[in-house]
Amino acid sequence: MKKVLILSSSPRRGGNSDTLCDRFMAGAVEAGHSVEKIFLADRNINPCTGCSVCSMYGKPCPQQDDAAELVAKMIEADVIVLGTPVYFYTMCGQMKTFIDRCCVRYLEIRNKEFYIILAAAEDDVKLMERTVDTFQGFFDCLEGATLKGVVYGAGAWKRGEIEGKPAMTEAWEMGRGC
Repeated sequence: MKKVLILSSSPRRGGNSDTLCDRFMAGAVEAGHSVEKIFLADRNINPCTGCSVCSMYGKPCPQQDDAAELVAKMIEADVIVLGTPVYFYTMCGQMKTFIDRCCVRYLEIRNKEFYIILAAAEDDVKLMERTVDTFQGFFDCLEGATLKGVVYGAGAWKRGEIEGKPAMTEAWEMGRGC
């Protein structure tokens, strides 16, 4: 049994990327894994201020928000799923803001299996690769990070347009197999 953490960064509960996160979760639960899904929009996560308290002095981030709790959950997880809508061919601001806040303990986020879940109005999966490349930059900073799979929820803009698309099955299968 693996400990799976799903971070859904959609600003819309029940949006297309959030729905794909739910499908991944259903597959992982069915496989017997312990799963926690966190909807980032429910959390208070401030942008990094670049104060360098963490990087230069090795001290905890002075900001009093929810980021420290979520980074601690990443450290404890075996599998981390990062779900985002694709805006202008990259991750949404909520996800990027959170990733920047991982700086404080990123050296402790080791040997994790990562899955990426994307939803975009764009039909061309090749154009969505830019978003995967952006996530890869984060993974490259983490020791032993392995990208295990990507769900491309292409052609889904309005809420619910992901329903019936192959990505729904792919998300469930990846969750089941994680």
